[in-house]
Amino acid sequence: MRSLQKGSKKLLNAWAFYDWANSVYTLTIASAIFPIFYAALFVRNLNTVHIFGYDIKNTALISFVTAFTFFVITIVSPILSGIADYVGNKRVFLKFFCYVGSIGCFGLYWFSLDQIYISLIFYFLGLFGYWGSLVFYNSYLPDIAFPEQQDAISAKGFSIGYIGSVILLLLNLAMVMKPEWFGIEGTADEAAMTAMRYSFVSVGVWWILFSQYTFYHLPKGNSKEQLAVKNVIFNGFKELTLVWKQLKQDLRLKRYLYAYFVYSMAVQTIMLMAVYFGEEEISWADNGEKTMGLIISILVIQLVAVLGASLTSKASSVFGNIKVLIGINTVWMFICIGAYFVQTPIQFYIVAAFVGFVMGGVQALSRSTYSKFLPETKDTTSYFSFFDVTEKVGIIIGMLIYGLVDQITGSMRNAILFLFVFFLIGIVLLFRVPKLSNREDAIDI
Repeated sequence: MRSLQKGSKKLLNAWAFYDWANSVYTLTIASAIFPIFYAALFVRNLNTVHIFGYDIKNTALISFVTAFTFFVITIVSPILSGIADYVGNKRVFLKFFCYVGSIGCFGLYWFSLDQIYISLIFYFLGLFGYWGSLVFYNSYLPDIAFPEQQDAISAKGFSIGYIGSVILLLLNLAMVMKPEWFGIEGTADEAAMTAMRYSFVSVGVWWILFSQYTFYHLPKGNSKEQLAVKNVIFNGFKELTLVWKQLKQDLRLKRYLYAYFVYSMAVQTIMLMAVYFGEEEISWADNGEKTMGLIISILVIQLVAVLGASLTSKASSVFGNIKVLIGINTVWMFICIGAYFVQTPIQFYIVAAFVGFVMGGVQALSRSTYSKFLPETKDTTSYFSFFDVTEKVGIIIGMLIYGLVDQITGSMRNAILFLFVFFLIGIVLLFRVPKLSNREDAIDI
């Protein structure tokens, strides 16, 4: 097959299409169906589970397992990115994580409290595969797009990801709300739980199926001279060290990463725990209203996120990336304050709409801003591996803090309010990012 030229519409669309393939994981499993399914398992178990010799609050347990998963990803991804750089085939690692994540989705079909350890392993695999693939996927951005194209194609990826994930979620919701339409038998609760298990399988199938278009068109990646096996294996960590040394010479990129580390810690924690918060802290009339309410809130978040990503991309071309990121982080601060006080479903929907608007914008713009700040290099995987590690370490800290505050105080409200501090610090750090030189004004950072 003839390689597509950098900046070509077909190559850009093929790259962005992976968002369509993998975003169903973040919506159906990370955000919507699985949190509802997980909560339903604890109806008769007083919201705690006895594991590793302790009684742990169910939401705190998910926080801790999620933090552990990101810890493993943080250790593994530099090794694999180093191998990918020197072998010159990061596409194969993108495939590897895609398939591992899909296997995790399939395994969630058997998730149960009676088999909690193996169940959490499948949860781990899904999360590991999704986030592990992103370091290789994101690292393609400067390879396939020119600087002036990166904001738009990054936003497009998130936008079509939201649209695709909503399509599958609507099908999954139909299965849950009307299981008899799909030949699922049993009592209302049993049929709904079975439908949720089928939803997890559908995510794995969707992810594998639609990712093939991306895999077909993306280039393998840039290769380097061959090294001894042991050097290749540990080269990822050496590359991170070299990147860090280079960052010390690039004040703007270094300060941007400091800011991103802090605010991303809070953003990702909120996104991972939002539905668990709504399930536990909002005063729903009954379980039926709760299920429907959480579903509505997720749909609101996803649909508004499409608009948010698009408007943020346009705003960045007018005001510059850093100024827009400061504005977005300011909105996140008010969201934390508002979330602490919400009680009713209507209030929760309003907060969800604001979350959706800034969620799409902050993700797309953060990724493209980093890509624009990079120096001229073919070694994009190492730089994005560093970006990935920065994000993952932040998530580990954020999820651990969130879980500890939740476990100790017994309330997720206190944990959400605590995240306000990270957005405030992130804003202060963004103000410290140096302004552009005249040469770089053309790419609107």
